[in-house]
Amino acid sequence: MRASVVLFTADLRLTDHPPLRAALEASDAVVPLFVRDRAVTAAGFDTPNRRAFLTDCLADLDTRLRERGGRLVVRSGDVVRETCRVAAEVDADAVHLAAGHSGYAARRERRLRSALAADGRRLVVHEAVTVAVPPGTVTPASSDHYAVFTPYHRQWARVPLRDVVGAPRRVPVPEEVAGEPVPPSDARGGESPALPAGGESAARRRVRAYWRDGLDAYGATHDDLAADATSHLSAHLHFGTLSPVELVHRARAHGGEGAEAFVRQLAWRDFHRQVLAARPRAAHADYRARGDRWRTERTAGADVDAWREGRTGYPVVDAAMRQLRYEGWMHNRARLLTASFLTKTLYVDWRIGAAHFLRWLVDGDLANNQLNWQWVAGTGTDTRPNRVLNPVTQGRRYDPDGTYVRRWVPELAGVAARFAHQPWRLPEPERAALDYPDPVVDLSDGLDRFRRARGGNGAGGEDEERSEDGERGGAT
Repeated sequence: MRASVVLFTADLRLTDHPPLRAALEASDAVVPLFVRDRAVTAAGFDTPNRRAFLTDCLADLDTRLRERGGRLVVRSGDVVRETCRVAAEVDADAVHLAAGHSGYAARRERRLRSALAADGRRLVVHEAVTVAVPPGTVTPASSDHYAVFTPYHRQWARVPLRDVVGAPRRVPVPEEVAGEPVPPSDARGGESPALPAGGESAARRRVRAYWRDGLDAYGATHDDLAADATSHLSAHLHFGTLSPVELVHRARAHGGEGAEAFVRQLAWRDFHRQVLAARPRAAHADYRARGDRWRTERTAGADVDAWREGRTGYPVVDAAMRQLRYEGWMHNRARLLTASFLTKTLYVDWRIGAAHFLRWLVDGDLANNQLNWQWVAGTGTDTRPNRVLNPVTQGRRYDPDGTYVRRWVPELAGVAARFAHQPWRLPEPERAALDYPDPVVDLSDGLDRFRRARGGNGAGGEDEERSEDGERGGAT
């Protein structure tokens, strides 16, 4: 009996899964394998919220495999060692794997290829599984990657996508291979009270609902804080319970301005992956250094704590930070505002903010999270690195009635709309009665500090060239 192993990573689905399809076509049986990688835990990416979502994903994947006569094999330990053990147990000819695009994914692939070759086995890596257009597919004449989105998007939109692969009808798994019990969804845990449900089944339900009720209006509503009208698919894209290739095909077939705007955000997601694939250090180091001497935990500890806790005195910032803790997610526009406030108004190192987001976000993704933070901080691919977003102006624009603010900052529930984004302007004694802090910094003082830090070139204006949307950056 010929056997193959399919190593699942960030592709926890059966629909449009080229590695699984190739393994089934080449073999009599396959082992669908997921390894709880200790290196991921050691690096701090195995956070309670993402672990809870992953529990759902694995339980759903196992259920869908069992419906097809198979099952999911789960192991724990070093991903290379465990994969090679499973391959040896079933005498597999090959291990099939979806390509990853981080520095860690590249190291994992090299180690796995070498270890399998030593046993006389092959590693087969499949592209366009976790992205629509793989890194390196389109490049400018003068570089190995695009550093500006607009020209990248023009080329990205011309690339023919592969066809979508349907879910297999049957997945035969060798009986002799053993694994750990797959935890049921009711054992998911997590820290945020309102975590979304994970797994391909939940993802496909969400897509059907959004295509019916939200996609057409996406371009007009995705920045509306109170409407909360984005797709909420970012966690599913991160864990691979949905295929970005399938989503692009479906959106283009649907047509319309909303679908076009949605596809553009998927292109942003691929854009960041091609940047990170070319410059892995950008996960932790400035992509474009600006000579910043950021404030740190030691020098700005009280301000950082206020930001994390949603007690800065700027309502839209505080609402967003509280949403993050409660849902393990934050609205797309709110990610822009909170990141700008920390890096530009408080002048705190972007890595501190990025780490906090990764701590709580279910869709916490290295490429999207780190490069979005760098975009906002002005150390990344933004062509206007000194722009500063004013939280009062932005709050009035994207939450004009204060509905979003009052939803997440109950201290301001009774405040009139005209004061919702500037409660410090309330007349006394109404202001004194609020259990809400004064602003941690005056906006003009923060802007002056940033201008001085950036050599006097800091800009105080706002730019609406694009929003930070999760389909491209993690925040659908």
